[in-house]
Amino acid sequence: MTELLALRQDRALRPDPGPDPVLDRIARLETLLGDPDDPANPLGLAAVLDADERGELLAAGEEALAAFGLGAEFVPVALGGRFARADRFALLMRSLFRRDCALGIGHGVTSFIASLPVWADGSAEQRRAAADLLCSGGRIAAAYTELDHGSDFARVSLTARRTPDGYVVDGGKQLVNNIGRAEAAVLFARTDERPGSRGHSHLLVDLTALPADRVDRSARYPTSGVRGCLLGGADFTDCPVPADALLGDEGAAMETVLKVFQITRCVLPGMVVGVGDSQLRTALSFARRRRLYGGTVSRLPLARATLAGAFTDLLVCDALGVVAARTLHLAPEEAGVRSAAVKYLVPKLLQDSSYRLGVLLGARSYVREGPYAGFQKAARDLPVVALAHASGAVCLSNIVPQLPRLADRAWHPALQGREPAVQDALFRLHDPLPDLDLGRLELTTRGTDGLAALLPAFAADLARRAVDRPELTELAALAGEFRAHLADLADRAAALPPRDRTPVAGRRGFLLAERYVYLLAAAACLGVWREAGRDPAADAFLADPLWATAALHRLAERLGPHRDPLPETVVGPLVDELSARHDTARTFDLFRIQLATNGLPAQGS
Repeated sequence: MTELLALRQDRALRPDPGPDPVLDRIARLETLLGDPDDPANPLGLAAVLDADERGELLAAGEEALAAFGLGAEFVPVALGGRFARADRFALLMRSLFRRDCALGIGHGVTSFIASLPVWADGSAEQRRAAADLLCSGGRIAAAYTELDHGSDFARVSLTARRTPDGYVVDGGKQLVNNIGRAEAAVLFARTDERPGSRGHSHLLVDLTALPADRVDRSARYPTSGVRGCLLGGADFTDCPVPADALLGDEGAAMETVLKVFQITRCVLPGMVVGVGDSQLRTALSFARRRRLYGGTVSRLPLARATLAGAFTDLLVCDALGVVAARTLHLAPEEAGVRSAAVKYLVPKLLQDSSYRLGVLLGARSYVREGPYAGFQKAARDLPVVALAHASGAVCLSNIVPQLPRLADRAWHPALQGREPAVQDALFRLHDPLPDLDLGRLELTTRGTDGLAALLPAFAADLARRAVDRPELTELAALAGEFRAHLADLADRAAALPPRDRTPVAGRRGFLLAERYVYLLAAAACLGVWREAGRDPAADAFLADPLWATAALHRLAERLGPHRDPLPETVVGPLVDELSARHDTARTFDLFRIQLATNGLPAQGS
């Protein structure tokens, strides 16, 4: 451990001062990570790329994160950890994903995913054991995936057969992160061969206590992205597991998965925004340095439009992500659809931006050395992260069956004269939140929608305000378009034939689900902008209609019909904002977090 890293570690381990301890921990984590462009930084970009080339997780990074106590971030405060708010947790992990996506997944996210069924269904003893393990730097693997079945958990073939002493486990799990080195695992196993939703159970297994001749954890699956992640497999052969490994009731695992995975689907996209931030920062640095046609690339209209579009899409991702994460606390009964929407949208927008920014970078987008080499790593990492946990198709299939009921109960024109029962706190980025109550999560929204259903009210309010404020004219017009899109979606969803109201719907049902995602994103952007305008202490940029106008314009492009690209009157100020944040080492998301550069510590935001 170098003296520099030791000094940064000392700063990062200081107690939490201030009214928002998570923002302080984010600042300390940024200080710990240090300047990414410093070649002497053991946690810098050069070290990250070297580890990626070797197919290894950055050892110095794991050591530093263990000293930071990252495992405690996955443990609820009531159990001695630091997890209290889903939105702030995603924001903290974003700092890690901004530096190295593989480190974010390989050192942390897997244990968080695995811990959720324990917090939801575990006994007091199981929760205590898991909390102690994570807070001490241990790992829990989330053993769900089987290559033969993919995301279709209902068909998993690993079995846990009940015996007088507990269970005997037979079968295998593949593509499980950290399974080869974790101390424990949550196994999703079939405990009843009869058809139905009550055939699967969760087992919290102490991997270190299993008979060595009954389990093989040596398999490793190399990947094109997140190369350092230790994706492995485990094969169990008549492996005994004690009876007290069962989490909750036998046969209840499927319902638990469908509920707690709403949490991971809400927070994981918020973390991955950090990858998009890094790619945009790399492309902007190139565009400002590279000279062409007598000036820098950043002065060319197409390059400026590309940068502004990527910036706007990043803000859209963050807006829907933070609203979805806050939904878990404020309106958990609506989190099922919203979590699927954000898990679909964020990877899609970030991968689209990655492609366009790659065109801007040209050959440098795939060169594996030099000042822009981080771009190609992020471009390889993003598709893997997009598929992790739930693919886009899986997310849309969760939304499709709920569209008709939403149309009937939330979006119908007869209902749009009412103000939806929604808390403004959904959109207030820094407002406190109630505790996360896992027991309030529901399998479906039951036709409740306090987000997209706000579009008519947003449009009406903007139309009134635009009369005296001409700078709101374009935003008001766009909000009106989205109100019309919602009415159209309601009609089309209500007319879906029976087959297109199921997870095996045809293209029509999936296209409607995708359109609904864009409407949710638009409502999230309008809500965040509105509440920023009401808060005198809010960031001036968030209160400016400029970014909200750009966000709705970009989303409207995806809804069609064809429309002109963002005008220079919008592109110019967005690129200026980007450049200002780049020069002052601020993040490109909604929060403008201060980064550590040139050996200087980060500061709270």
